[in-house]
Amino acid sequence: MRTVFFGTPELAVPTLAALARHHEVTALVCQPDRPQGRGKSLMAPPTKVWALEQGIPVVQPEKLNDGAFETWLRKQVPDVCTLAAYGRILKQPILDVPRFGFLNVHPSLLPKYRGPSPIQSAILNGDTETGVTIMRISLEMDAGDILLQERVAIAPEDTGETLTRRLAELGAVLMLQALDQVSQGIAVFTPQDPAQATHCRLFEKSDGRIDWRQPARQIHNLVRAAQPWPGAHCLLKGEVVRILGSQPIDAPAEQAPGTVVHVEKDRVLVATGEGLLAVTGIQPPGKKAMTMGEYLRGRPMEPGMPFESVQ
Repeated sequence: MRTVFFGTPELAVPTLAALARHHEVTALVCQPDRPQGRGKSLMAPPTKVWALEQGIPVVQPEKLNDGAFETWLRKQVPDVCTLAAYGRILKQPILDVPRFGFLNVHPSLLPKYRGPSPIQSAILNGDTETGVTIMRISLEMDAGDILLQERVAIAPEDTGETLTRRLAELGAVLMLQALDQVSQGIAVFTPQDPAQATHCRLFEKSDGRIDWRQPARQIHNLVRAAQPWPGAHCLLKGEVVRILGSQPIDAPAEQAPGTVVHVEKDRVLVATGEGLLAVTGIQPPGKKAMTMGEYLRGRPMEPGMPFESVQ
């Protein structure tokens, strides 16, 4: 089928690549290059980098609803438009362009976790299961009819990064199945139950702040969910450090939250609002990620030292 693909981050690359192998991708539509890093130099989205390497034209509209983009899209004559994590709202005139509409890859079991951070939210909430949904795009965010859905177990060691990678690969497989069904005229779309809908908001940098007054398990889930961005972080010896590895321990926390209770060879036990948190991985400012054992060899710690929350 002839398709225009909409997608911006790394999550979207597997679906774009799969479509390019099996269908005619006439163009990629992604968000404009944005300043990143300390130098604030312009960085191209991952989908753009991949598309240009494959010779696929790239369009990065600043405006979507002034009529010019709609005119361009009509000239592409897409059978269907496909989308994965594009990050912008599309109005009805654009949704009406392809004869088979827009199909979207959403990394949750809709109607659960409608919104921009379903993967992080599932881990943060301690879910043991998530999945991928292929849905028809409608004006209401992530509320369109469902075509395909597949469940995925969330492993205890999964982070935002590892789970994103797995769901991205599954999303590519399901999108190919969806286009096959549409092209064969056997696609069956099922409306979502709005009464079952839950929503998640965009993750921000401040969401990575560790509040040591929370239970150890909740902090552990934050450590997992916030990788690779924004990173679960706190203050240690006056410096902002990222906590990259942890494990909750069901033991009484008799000291104040954030207090180092015990120092071992390869981990540090820290009191929380409920239970202890074993810190096993850390990243000091301006340094590489390291195990807690590596950190302790150069920076000894003692019981009673505080991990503090960033204000």
